[in-house]
Amino acid sequence: MTERGRRQEMVGTVVSDKMQKTVVVAVERLVAHPLYGRRMRRTSRFKAHDEIGCQVGDRVLIMETRPLSKEKRWRVVRILERAR
Repeated sequence: MTERGRRQEMVGTVVSDKMQKTVVVAVERLVAHPLYGRRMRRTSRFKAHDEIGCQVGDRVLIMETRPLSKEKRWRVVRILERAR
């Protein structure tokens, strides 16, 4: 049996849990400005499948998966830190 390719993993913060079994996770990264070199914060939002029951503010680990719906291509692996 052959092993599948490595799946991409990211750590982000849950910003919305209004849908059923879906959360929106914001992932921040730092990129250098093309001209000035100063580091800038850039945010990407991903819809992720959530069977665990995340809440807004939780830090979660998400993993790439097959397309589950029109916009959902990630799933929540585990909650790293609960919201206070």
